[in-house]
Amino acid sequence: MRVLFLDLDSLSPDHLGCYGYHRNTSPNIDSIAAEGVRFENYYTSDAPCAPSRAALMSGRFGIHNGIVGHGGTAGDFRHEGATRDFSDTLSRESLPSFLRSAGMKTVLFSPFPQRHSQWTFYAGFSEMHDTGKNGMESAEEVTPHLLKWIDQNAEEDDWFLYVNYWDPHTPYRTPEDFENPFKNDPLPDWLTPDVLEQHKEKVGPHSARDINMYDNKTNPEFPKHPGEILDEEGLRKMIDGYDSGIRYMDEHIGRVFKALESKGVMDDLVIIITADHGENMGQLGIYGEHGTADQGTCHIPMIMRWPGVTTPHVDTGLHYHLDLLPTLADLLNKKPSQSWDGQSYAPVLTDGKDSSREYLVISQCAHVCQRSVRFKDWLYIRTYHDGYHLFPDEMLYNLKDDPFEQHDVAEENLQVRKDAVYYLNEWHDQMMKTMPFDVDPLWTVMKEGGPFHAKGNLQRYVKHLETTGRGHAVPELRRRHPREFE
Repeated sequence: MRVLFLDLDSLSPDHLGCYGYHRNTSPNIDSIAAEGVRFENYYTSDAPCAPSRAALMSGRFGIHNGIVGHGGTAGDFRHEGATRDFSDTLSRESLPSFLRSAGMKTVLFSPFPQRHSQWTFYAGFSEMHDTGKNGMESAEEVTPHLLKWIDQNAEEDDWFLYVNYWDPHTPYRTPEDFENPFKNDPLPDWLTPDVLEQHKEKVGPHSARDINMYDNKTNPEFPKHPGEILDEEGLRKMIDGYDSGIRYMDEHIGRVFKALESKGVMDDLVIIITADHGENMGQLGIYGEHGTADQGTCHIPMIMRWPGVTTPHVDTGLHYHLDLLPTLADLLNKKPSQSWDGQSYAPVLTDGKDSSREYLVISQCAHVCQRSVRFKDWLYIRTYHDGYHLFPDEMLYNLKDDPFEQHDVAEENLQVRKDAVYYLNEWHDQMMKTMPFDVDPLWTVMKEGGPFHAKGNLQRYVKHLETTGRGHAVPELRRRHPREFE
């Protein structure tokens, strides 16, 4: 068996043709979706990148494995302590370790461990290739190394090839000679002039007037990435930059597919296409970031084509990305680990049967501290640290009516909020009961001063707000975050 696993950083399903996007961003990805199973409601349990990949590879929620942020204590895996054996759990039960125990050669093309000092990510890989620029590489710097590996190794049997592409990640940086293929295409129809005017009044990092997180500065190295969005031209630059990154990456994925075809292995190749998280492109009024526990950030694509196992269809059930490990165990007739938090959805793949969870809890502690509950048509967001966005403690969105999270309906839906809080408490109780630790790492982040990307930036952000006519928000920011002004 041969498996190609494409981990496409910051790729939002809302911007893929196979998920209904009106622009032709992803013809090669779409071709695999047409041959396999496309998951409509697939989510990372923990965002953004480091927590997401830690959960995927370990099969455990961030509250269990310890990684929920990008710095501080919660930026590293928990030590197993006195119970640690001669080798640790990851050496046996991580995704690549599990596949290696099933007789597969496990190969990685990614700079991710170096980017975030996530050395545990290497656990179980038999061959590692660091593509060299800490996530700032473009596809043309990744693909040649990958094609060389395919030329030398593809005809061997029993390999798992994990590949990172980073082109949809900020800053948007397709090469200068890659012309904008979407310059004549309409923008998403929900991003109306009225919506943009509302977004321009918003406060918070990566809002329309603060694309550079805490100001509107631009970098001459990245001319396709705007510093602020003031009008339709700026909005187009933002959306086109992101979509061009997807299309550029997709063209390189097409080259990989052709190389595999030339080696005669494409027809029976298992292909899995997914992402670590999505990208907010106006959701919650945020652009070009993945810093919230919401639909824009945590909803991710999942496409799986497994010749002889899958038949083309769309699954609408609720699933976590960490459900992949027990699913693979089922499909390979292997015993799942007791440490995994995932739930197999193998029946979706083999028989098209519903395997949906009742609800999901999704978390973010790197830019804000939030936990959210996704159930039925609803997304409930509970905020513990607002990351300077002035979010209320509770938000509620009906994703069927409002998929881009523009209308908070928490006030008029008290019973739905109560249901969501019940689910959140049920999940939290179960998490705390099923680990040997007595500390929730979300609260570790809070006690250490807040989310990594928010700490220490408020005073300079306040100056930017005052110079851009939004000083009215400063008193409330001072009230919520008095320590930042000491």
